[in-house]
Amino acid sequence: MAKHVEGPIGIVPALVRSTFLVNGAYADAARERGLTPQQGQLLCVLMQQPFGMGELSAMLGLAKSSLTGLVDRTERNGLVSRESDARDTRAVRVALTDGGAVLAEEFYTDACRRIDDLAAGLGVAERETLAALLGRVVTDNEAPVVFREPAGGVAASEG
Repeated sequence: MAKHVEGPIGIVPALVRSTFLVNGAYADAARERGLTPQQGQLLCVLMQQPFGMGELSAMLGLAKSSLTGLVDRTERNGLVSRESDARDTRAVRVALTDGGAVLAEEFYTDACRRIDDLAAGLGVAERETLAALLGRVVTDNEAPVVFREPAGGVAASEG
């Protein structure tokens, strides 16, 4: 199938359209594992460490009631657990279960591959430039770390 050739795309439509591509790859990786994209995102965040509900709410940009429902559903599936917070007995921390950690790693690896494949048509230098520019946009806007850096860098190992 021939690719549709367009003229130059401005920054706003390019960023918006790229979110659709990334979200689609992320959703496909989640769906293949019986997860919603939100559950996949929660598992990826928790790969770093357990977090309190307030921290998760801020990182994921969810209202506390929405986060509670997400954690409840993910806990019922045996992927996360609530633990007492040693620093504050009124608070709980959400952590991956052993099964959740395995599924999180599988999801994360597949999502990285799918997202990396989106830039398959770029050369090494172009990929590095794109990563540097997007990285600057992310850091300048203080986007939360909701997805860790791949070990060894997916783009570096496969690009």
